[in-house]
Amino acid sequence: MTTRRTLLATGAALLAAPAIGRAQGQVTLDVLFANPSFARFFTPIAEAFTRANPGIRIAFRQPAPNYDEQHQALLRGALTNQLPDVTFPGFNRLPELARTLAPRNQIADLAPLIAAEGAEWKDANFSARMLALGQVDGTQYGMPFNASSPIAYYNPELVRRAGGDPENFPKDWDAVVALGGRIKAAVPDAMGVSYYINSFDSDWLWQALVQQGGGRMLNADGSVGFGGPAGQAAMVLARRFVADAGMGLIGADQNRQQFGTGGTGVIFDSPARLGVITGLVGGRFPLRTAPFPITDAANGGVPTGGNAAVILTRDAAKRDAAWKYVKYSAGPEAQKVAVEMTGYLPTNRRAEGAEFLGGWYQQNPNARSAAMQADKSLPWEDYGANGPRIHRMQQEILTGVMRGDMAPEAGLQRMVQQTGSMMRA
Repeated sequence: MTTRRTLLATGAALLAAPAIGRAQGQVTLDVLFANPSFARFFTPIAEAFTRANPGIRIAFRQPAPNYDEQHQALLRGALTNQLPDVTFPGFNRLPELARTLAPRNQIADLAPLIAAEGAEWKDANFSARMLALGQVDGTQYGMPFNASSPIAYYNPELVRRAGGDPENFPKDWDAVVALGGRIKAAVPDAMGVSYYINSFDSDWLWQALVQQGGGRMLNADGSVGFGGPAGQAAMVLARRFVADAGMGLIGADQNRQQFGTGGTGVIFDSPARLGVITGLVGGRFPLRTAPFPITDAANGGVPTGGNAAVILTRDAAKRDAAWKYVKYSAGPEAQKVAVEMTGYLPTNRRAEGAEFLGGWYQQNPNARSAAMQADKSLPWEDYGANGPRIHRMQQEILTGVMRGDMAPEAGLQRMVQQTGSMMRA
């Protein structure tokens, strides 16, 4: 794990604080995040925070390549007492991290700090579902910072050629599949709908199919929870994308590129890829987005990717400074910076207001789809240490079902059994 000697300089190294406040009593916070490209918003947010709090200096460690490697570095740091003061783990890694660090008193419960701000502040800034993304076993260990949930990207010209209404994207999956079939019939060389769980780099899109139908990946006791009706419907739908909606089983990057050239009617992906997909489309057609269809209006939702701010320092003065930094990062000013640079949905309610993101959303309507489903945010559920291996196994089964090599019912049964076995290994 990188030590304090390998701190970043502006953006990729050490963030220098203003000369004011460098006197005695200044607090330096050692901060670790994942994904080097995220420096583009972590850096200006930290600079703005330091201007407002000149007695606190933010020093970034070298970013971890991804959330998984960050997670392993944190687990090693816990054993050697080399943890950062603040870190931003992926939502799906937070449960194992918290359960490992809490017995060692190496992670802070944020609930008392939130309570000290007052109920009015809490309700004005955060929804209960958003705060729940940072909770593990009922304790608020993380403050949601970046958040993304899958959305639909579609080509209105292909939708129109198929007899659809580009101004009213389907809100249920039967209609989405039917639209895909019509696009394929109207333009035989195109794919109608592509939902590429066969090649996506995580199980995020698979979880989305289960969760939107009211299901969950895990039961309250930690056992496999997707073997019921919601999982069955999701597995059947995976097959229908290929059999009825004109989907071909190609790679995720190929899917995005084919969509960009006008060769696919609808794809589902992260709002964080809005800039990439917009660039691939260029001026070929007027790109549109829409919220993710939800079958179960009462219990359904979408898994939320991204990360939460977590305080690890045990030093009292640093914890006070860390809370100020965490609170600012989750505030509307910082969220405006992060959202405008990524397309993520804001984790702060006030950030959507006219004085922050309101004008930007008017100029960038495709970015609003993610924000429109913020109240449907659900945790991105994690299987523990074997999570990456479980994802690869599940993806192989999903590909077999989508290809027609096995029936959806048989595929689901095998996936439930193998997931349970690997979780216990």
